[in-house]
Amino acid sequence: MYQTLRIETDARGVATLWLARSEKHNAMSAQMLEDLVAAAKALGADDAVRVVILASEGKTFCAGGDLAWMRAQFEMDSATRRRESAKLSTMLQALDTLPKPLIGRVQGNAFGGGMGLMSVCDVVVAVAGARFGFTETRLGLIPANIGPFVLRRMGPALARRVFMSARLFDTGEAMDLGLVARAVAAEDLDATVEAEVAPYLSCAPGAVADAKALIRALGGGVSQAEMDLAIDGLAARWESAEAQDGIAAFFDKRKPGWVD
Repeated sequence: MYQTLRIETDARGVATLWLARSEKHNAMSAQMLEDLVAAAKALGADDAVRVVILASEGKTFCAGGDLAWMRAQFEMDSATRRRESAKLSTMLQALDTLPKPLIGRVQGNAFGGGMGLMSVCDVVVAVAGARFGFTETRLGLIPANIGPFVLRRMGPALARRVFMSARLFDTGEAMDLGLVARAVAAEDLDATVEAEVAPYLSCAPGAVADAKALIRALGGGVSQAEMDLAIDGLAARWESAEAQDGIAAFFDKRKPGWVD
């Protein structure tokens, strides 16, 4: 059914949503974004599903946006590029509003858009030793479409520490930033995820869904206006000489012009 994902649901109603592009470090292509939106809608509407685990195949949780897909956007006109770029915001909104608990199982590194995925999980369990980063500015871009969701998770004060510099940080700092709830050894990852899942199975599913919706209502969920502002910001950045040089430099395996 899905080209870039697979879903496994056990007898308890615990569904594991697997990113399945391990050969590409689970980088998000346009197809994966569309698959994730469809999966979120299907899981949200399935009364048999009680909890969703977001997981990834391979060694990397998510390397961010697929740069081949991003590079192809240079050939598009501005309006088409904006619509294509907006797919990331649409996907994050679909997962953020999923009416089921969403537990992130982070078994490896996450960068760029992968940080957006972590930010829309209700709880994230990550392996100690994983590396994280908002790496967009190295390419002359900005972490725009993920920005509203990341800022809701971290708050602006903490975001200032890592949002602009593209520096990598470890699981301990990710916990300090509010991105990760538990850091564990690889052999303890599944047991720790299960410990996060288990309490929900004794709760009324409708009450859980309503409680999650109440958090968004009281805490201020991400609005369409904020998403549009971020999408427009990235669209403008795509037009810059820096972005064109940064993406080209990545594929040419050279330093961009702003690096000595």
